[in-house]
Amino acid sequence: MEAAQKLYDSEKRLEKFLETLPVGVFVVDADGQPFYTNQTAQNIFGKGIIAETTPEKIPEIYQLYLAGTEKFYPYEQQPIFKALKGENARVDNMEIRQGEKIIPVEVSASPIFDDNGKLIYAIATFQDITERKKAEAERIQFTKQLELKNTELSKLNQSYSRFVPKQFLRFLGHESIVDVSLGESVQKKMSILFSDIRSFTTLSETMNLGENFKFINSYLSRMEPLITANYGFIDKYIGDAIMALFGRCPDDAVQAALGMLLELNKYNILRKGYNKSPIKIGIGINTGSLMLGTVGGINRMDTTVISDAVNLASRLQDLTKVYGASLIISQHTFFQLKDYTKYNYRFLGQVQVKGKKDAVSLFEFFDADPPELIEFKTQTKTLFEQGVISYYSQQKEQATEIFQRIISLNNQDKAVYFYLEEEGRRKKE
Repeated sequence: MEAAQKLYDSEKRLEKFLETLPVGVFVVDADGQPFYTNQTAQNIFGKGIIAETTPEKIPEIYQLYLAGTEKFYPYEQQPIFKALKGENARVDNMEIRQGEKIIPVEVSASPIFDDNGKLIYAIATFQDITERKKAEAERIQFTKQLELKNTELSKLNQSYSRFVPKQFLRFLGHESIVDVSLGESVQKKMSILFSDIRSFTTLSETMNLGENFKFINSYLSRMEPLITANYGFIDKYIGDAIMALFGRCPDDAVQAALGMLLELNKYNILRKGYNKSPIKIGIGINTGSLMLGTVGGINRMDTTVISDAVNLASRLQDLTKVYGASLIISQHTFFQLKDYTKYNYRFLGQVQVKGKKDAVSLFEFFDADPPELIEFKTQTKTLFEQGVISYYSQQKEQATEIFQRIISLNNQDKAVYFYLEEEGRRKKE
């Protein structure tokens, strides 16, 4: 009697303890018959012990559903079933339904053995995780919104990068336009490329405004890839003109320029098919130290490049008209090329830079000229350079004689005509 009383008292203490737990407790015997539920479990289930219940009917009787579906929770997947097989198990994808009320629960179950190791009970705890699921749903929604915002920000940055090149930002030490402040600047040694369409005003007068924009965009869309493919970036478009910067090496700028000219040849073939006149461009390249930075005011800020090197590059582009050349580079670029002998080039002359004592030597690169013109300039290269040197050495008559000899061989060399006309003007003066 004393042992029985102790066992009874022990069970009562255990029952009292289980009733104080904040989680639902559900106990089945070794046959899977419901044996005990505490008050929390009864609140969650909406009912207590149902007598003569088979284990397979537990999901239906207690309205246990697979979360997010209309299917009863598979009995063999339930933690209580696995506990009856001697396993510990936990799931958090179960829902208990009380009419229209849905309670998401986390269920853990463990087997209980007697002193001989025989399974006598399986105990499962049910925890209402409504608030957790709500928090998870809010987190997922927040994550989606954050991803959407990041996508929008990425698109915005991509859009900004089309107006302000990423390379420009990186030179300033930033990855995003939002980090840039007014007045920031950095000094860099770079090669500057200027290109411009010849007689664009005359050409544009043959088109209406819409056709002008369509033409410019068609042309620029062909030129831009040659610049980016050679590690450069476009600093700005000035109407039909392009200003590009190259920070790796001068060879990149030269390769980009020659690529642009060769692409222009292809474009002109296409234009010819539409009975449109061919277009010509001039490109000038110079290398030197420059300042990249931001200028403007409170409401309007822009990036800019300031340097005498930039001004000279622009002037070289203008001189392509004078010499009838497609590409002119300065001595500052020429002597920094890795191997200038691999190009078709010739010494073209000199130009006096405003505010500078020494003149700058100019070199024409003609790899993109028509094949017959490349051959002619190559054959007369030495003779032409002798004429240019004689001209700047004040041996004008000797220079004139040399240039006239070149014209007698081929009358297409516009640079020769430039020197002959210069000498003609000098004599008249």
